[in-house]
Amino acid sequence: MTAQVPYPAAEPDAKVLLELFTNATRIKLFDEKYLSLMKAGQIGGMYYSPRGQEFAAVSVAQHLRPDDYVVTIYRGLHDQIAKGVPLRDLWAEYLGKAVGSCKGKGGPMHVTSPEHGLMVTTGVVGSGIPIANGLALSAQLRGTDQVAVTNFGDGASNIGAFHEALNLASVWKLPVIFVCQNNQFAEYTPLSEGTSVARIADRAAAYGMPGETVDGNDPVAMWQAAGRAVDRARRGEGPTLLEANTFRFNGHLVGDQQKYMPKELLKEAMEADPVPRFRARLIADEVATEVELAAIEEQAAAEVADAAAYALAADLPDTAELDTDVYAPEVAA
Repeated sequence: MTAQVPYPAAEPDAKVLLELFTNATRIKLFDEKYLSLMKAGQIGGMYYSPRGQEFAAVSVAQHLRPDDYVVTIYRGLHDQIAKGVPLRDLWAEYLGKAVGSCKGKGGPMHVTSPEHGLMVTTGVVGSGIPIANGLALSAQLRGTDQVAVTNFGDGASNIGAFHEALNLASVWKLPVIFVCQNNQFAEYTPLSEGTSVARIADRAAAYGMPGETVDGNDPVAMWQAAGRAVDRARRGEGPTLLEANTFRFNGHLVGDQQKYMPKELLKEAMEADPVPRFRARLIADEVATEVELAAIEEQAAAEVADAAAYALAADLPDTAELDTDVYAPEVAA
């Protein structure tokens, strides 16, 4: 039985609900546009689609301030957009252009944007988890109420760094939220074939911290759970392990034929697509009308199209950039 964080589950107001939908729509449309350009042969490279996992990111980020920290992994587009990294900066970085958030030197697997609190995107499974501890320790030592969020997949919960980081965070009561975006597959391995527990959040008990398993495709439930965890961290009460059960629609990476995936399982997940499902819920609950939501989608589509065009037209980094950002500049004695 996972222990919930002992704070009440607030109800998001209409403004929050529409912001969740808006950010999820931006992610969905960015992903779809990016995949369409890849399939058309207009762009290339590695890409790990987060389609289907939108609310595991936006519902957490909704509680974060610009100065809070986020660490994510190579499947991190949703986390990057949710934290506020501008779409133009992201598109340009994904295409390796000089105007990207990392001058085109990082690409989709290594995006950083410290001014927006997106501190690290790592291509090494689980390696961001202890980095988040370092960011949280910095906030603790400086006496701020900043929090750090680290996002990772279910497979990362089986590596040593996960267990070491949770133990240390609990011992030092670090203001960090460990968010396991459990999309049910570690690369090509089903959760049940590589993980010894049915619920990853149960592992929190071994380290004396609350753990909570949430429907990561339910934006309200995810928002409530994240709010409890962030409140707890800001109060100085230490870390939380959140397990967001979700699903990836497009396999491990572009080109994955998903032969290991039961067809009915994938079909069922895609039929329960969280973004259109939430859209229908907003209309049914009279939070917004069809016309209002269509306007949000039209605006998001325009933003994505603008950012894509901006990046496609931008220049690649100059070869002189090979020698910059490698070593810190020398400081005169």
